[in-house]
Amino acid sequence: MRLVIVVCVVSLLLSCHKNDDEPDRINTQTVIFFFPYSADMTSYFKRNISDIEAAVLNGAFRSERLIVCISSTKDRADVIELRDNKRDTLFHYDNPDFTTSADISQMLSDIIKTAPADKYSLVAGGHGTAWVPADVKNLSKSFGGYNTKTGVENIAYAIQNAGLKMQYILFDGCFMSNVETVYALRNAADYIIGCPTEIMIKGIPYQRCAKFLGDGVLDYDGFCRAFCEYYGSYDTPCGTIAVTDCSALDSLAQVMKLINKAHDFDASILDGVQRLDGYKTPVFYDLGDYVARLCKDERLLATFNAQLSKTVPYKAHTECFYSERSGKIKINAFSGLSVSPPTDGNLSLGVEDTQWWMATR
Repeated sequence: MRLVIVVCVVSLLLSCHKNDDEPDRINTQTVIFFFPYSADMTSYFKRNISDIEAAVLNGAFRSERLIVCISSTKDRADVIELRDNKRDTLFHYDNPDFTTSADISQMLSDIIKTAPADKYSLVAGGHGTAWVPADVKNLSKSFGGYNTKTGVENIAYAIQNAGLKMQYILFDGCFMSNVETVYALRNAADYIIGCPTEIMIKGIPYQRCAKFLGDGVLDYDGFCRAFCEYYGSYDTPCGTIAVTDCSALDSLAQVMKLINKAHDFDASILDGVQRLDGYKTPVFYDLGDYVARLCKDERLLATFNAQLSKTVPYKAHTECFYSERSGKIKINAFSGLSVSPPTDGNLSLGVEDTQWWMATR
């Protein structure tokens, strides 16, 4: 009996010692859902989280760890893990400033220590105006909340400062599939998923789309098709979505530079170019349609179109897109990326300060 007790105690001590010294389990992928404070969107973010949980119950994300950072108030952000039909609060931040790259980077660093993985992906929810600087006041939306906006380059810096390169970044917001935007993020992710137009306030239909982004197999084509199938039968049947391969962006910029050198911009061509917003003076136009009107060299245009197809390998859209200001607008041309031409309005907003502008001129 004494021998049995000794063996049991020794076994227990060895077991405890092993657990104390064992490092956190490295999983294949950690998906980070980032919902910074936005008073008008908080209820939708919470619904998004519930939809993600429903997708998990239906078999999505079976081999990933799902970490959510959500600011339900300006003063607090909670970091939660969705697991086994439960929500475990891992830690929280008091008075986070997610308008800065430093605080975003710290949040990402803390998460990767808590949920280390071979690969990471980021889903970012909020309002969006692509490359337009966060301090611009004459547009109704920007990434994040109305009073907690951050510039797209801050996101890129935050990811890289945390020592990461995302497998994909999915922007659950308006206008983020934009060439100036994805070019600024080209070193922060392998792929960028987003909408070149506005997206309905409901956002990404996670119950339909999440299954294409997990279990070690990324089906971007399936994601795009599921997105547009959902919004094609929505009350307002409007939706656009595209996936950018960041490894192809530098080659696209090189061809665009040749086109800009060979052709002077004429604002009159914009009258026939597919617009992708509902502003009185458009900010965003379809990139492929814009270049088709600008470039008169057929061989150079063919080279650009071939590279554009490589850069945006997956995309889908409904017959129309929806603008909060202008209602439904017909889509006659769709390349998956928007662009902001050198109009007086875009120049005043600072488009010439973007990395895309400098790389293509």
